[in-house]
Amino acid sequence: MNDRYFEFTHSSLGKTISGLIGLPTPPRLRRADAPWAMQPLDGRYVLVGASSGATLSQPILRAIAGAGGEVRVITDHAGLGPVKAAGAALNVKLHTNPGAEGGTRNNAIVFDASGLSSPAQLRELYDFVQPVVRGVASNGRVLLVSRAPESISDVKAKTASTALRGFIRSLGKEVGKNGTTANLIEVPAGADDAIDAVLRFFLSEHSAFVSGQVLPLSKPVTGAVALPGSLEGKIALVTGAARGIGASIAETLAREGAKVVGMDHPSAEGGLGETMAKIGGVGLAIDVTAPDAAARIASEVGKDFGGLDIVVHNAGVTRDKMLRNMPAHFWDMVININLAAILNINEGLLKKGFNDGARVVCISSIGGISGNAGQTNYGATKAGIIGYVDTMAPVFAQRGGAINAVAPGFIETAMTAAMPFGPREVGRRLNSLSQGGLPQDIAEAVTFFASPAASAVNGRTMRVCGQNYFGA
Repeated sequence: MNDRYFEFTHSSLGKTISGLIGLPTPPRLRRADAPWAMQPLDGRYVLVGASSGATLSQPILRAIAGAGGEVRVITDHAGLGPVKAAGAALNVKLHTNPGAEGGTRNNAIVFDASGLSSPAQLRELYDFVQPVVRGVASNGRVLLVSRAPESISDVKAKTASTALRGFIRSLGKEVGKNGTTANLIEVPAGADDAIDAVLRFFLSEHSAFVSGQVLPLSKPVTGAVALPGSLEGKIALVTGAARGIGASIAETLAREGAKVVGMDHPSAEGGLGETMAKIGGVGLAIDVTAPDAAARIASEVGKDFGGLDIVVHNAGVTRDKMLRNMPAHFWDMVININLAAILNINEGLLKKGFNDGARVVCISSIGGISGNAGQTNYGATKAGIIGYVDTMAPVFAQRGGAINAVAPGFIETAMTAAMPFGPREVGRRLNSLSQGGLPQDIAEAVTFFASPAASAVNGRTMRVCGQNYFGA
């Protein structure tokens, strides 16, 4: 849907008026317009710093240099030692940061916070980021990489590592005005190789609407896997694929090489056929709440493809009413479609239908995190999904796979277009990027989670909401 305020503030007249009276101007985000690239940072400048005693500088530099980025450093920073040592070990050239005066702006700032040993040492983070953050180019990236607090036994070090979560969430709300995002990756021992693919995702245009997020990793199942080509030959099922976010997910998975089986309610068979025809996919007209849905999926997919490598549970509905006025059939419909169907289908496919290493992505919502009046049924299902993926992570890990969730915020879809003007505008602006997301933003995150390159991500929920101001 057209965001008229956004377009107005980017017109010549709108820029003048908004500047005179102090209206916020949502940034124009740069989103991916092509498949994953081997060198997504080609021609980009990445300023790298570290805490003294940092231990992750080598995999960080390997990832940045491998992605084609030019590594810059600040010569008098306290944490330069680990970065210099990593550069020498990898034969990566380190360029001196040109500073605020002249030179090309940095496209990203990456800080290795793995060496933090006390709250006092957080000053090294301040000293590095504070002078340079205002000079980051538009649509820039700020990324912290730390050791997971849960893997740290020392009280002071664990406290300092946990403090980074509040820092990055706060910084994200400061830098979003020019389209810059800020995120944190937490890395346990044994997962250093997983940094590569995750760092590439967060530093690329594929994560344009992801900000203020903390993504804990686990030990990767498959080791380091490059993003490009990682979905070639994979068989993916997407529910609710006829239109909107589901159609965008199907298109993005196909873009990266997956063979897509799109599934939707029989009443949407016409739209489903059109969507699948565009991407060379296969349509399945099956109601997700049918008792035999899993068996029918396994049978239909098995005949042509053998089994499923990826399942995306996107099908969902809303039936909004204040609880005091909500009829029972509104409650039952939302619970059955949005939550119970996911559990039932996965239970059946775990018996027959999933290939070894299968990856599952469930669509949750910011509504399941912060809650919305009139959506007790919807909020319950979306919160339930978050708990479900956390609970089922060990089950999928035992099979060499994973299960994760993506929680959209306000996304420009037919559903949000039907909202009244006031709530729609409020929904769009209440995030750090001051705009609604696009179905593509959800599709990019889902496709990343669906890839074996994300094998170190399991049982997690990532918000794709432009850092909505509400919720954790």
